[in-house]
Amino acid sequence: MSRIVILGVGAVGGTLAVKLTLAGQEVLGIARGAQLEAIRSGGLTLLTPEGALQAEFPCVATPAEAALREDDVIFLCVKTQHSEAALLQLRDAGLRDQHVFCFQNGVENERLAQRYFPNVHGVTVMLPADFVQPGEVVCYGAPCLGSFDIGGFPAGTDAADDALVARLEAAGFPSATRDAVMERKYGKLLMNLGNIVGAALGEEVDGTPVTAALKAEAEAVMAKAGIAWSDPAENDEKRAPDLKIVEVPGVTRVGSSTSQSLARGAGSVETDYLNGEVSLLGRQHGVPTPGNDWFTALAARLVREGAAPGAVTLAEVEAALGL
Repeated sequence: MSRIVILGVGAVGGTLAVKLTLAGQEVLGIARGAQLEAIRSGGLTLLTPEGALQAEFPCVATPAEAALREDDVIFLCVKTQHSEAALLQLRDAGLRDQHVFCFQNGVENERLAQRYFPNVHGVTVMLPADFVQPGEVVCYGAPCLGSFDIGGFPAGTDAADDALVARLEAAGFPSATRDAVMERKYGKLLMNLGNIVGAALGEEVDGTPVTAALKAEAEAVMAKAGIAWSDPAENDEKRAPDLKIVEVPGVTRVGSSTSQSLARGAGSVETDYLNGEVSLLGRQHGVPTPGNDWFTALAARLVREGAAPGAVTLAEVEAALGL
């Protein structure tokens, strides 16, 4: 069976690495900094609602150190703002025809990857996980930790998609192939528009009306652009059961990936490729998107100022958006 190379061993990549390793599959991680050192010294711990899991797997600092094989399967698990650099590293390391699966939010990664590689696949990620401290990730999903929709980019499916679904399901992740996987990814994009809302206000503040306004802008833009989308949270005969977010004993959930980035002081967030995607489409198709524009600019300011989650008041947001 081919080796799985996970580039980006954070919340999503780390959860996958632990579960796939424990399912007996060969995994190689590519990580950096303190996370790399922690994995090398003691493996990776995954905290779940059912208890802690721990796995040891080889981990390197760069794709150049991975000694890529012709039949490797690549999981791209970095945030979109890091994709370009990661893809160039993969190319320089000798990646050519291997299959690249984009386990990422947003809809830009697949297009970036296909500029360099021919076999690119989209993955809709439904996986409520946190990565805050080195050597440990937390996943809050139940009754399964997460689930995935997988398909070729821009459309269709092939044997590589079928094979990956089988491997993910063997590791406990209900998954399905989708001929139009990007429709599911656009649906997930709508969900992720609220990431910066929760990060800015703090996850304990109810920002539902704000997120609804951002989604309404996005749906108007997508309709004008002729972009179809479907709800990735809807399960069907291909993928069940329902995925819920539940407590993990002894752990307080940080929140979305954007909240996690602010909490860690990561120096960047992915808002430019979530709310910023709506702004881009709006400018291309002549549809105003003032709410998403404002939050994209706000995210850049919060990163620049080193702000923690919850740095903005609801009143400030409502005044800016006219709510």
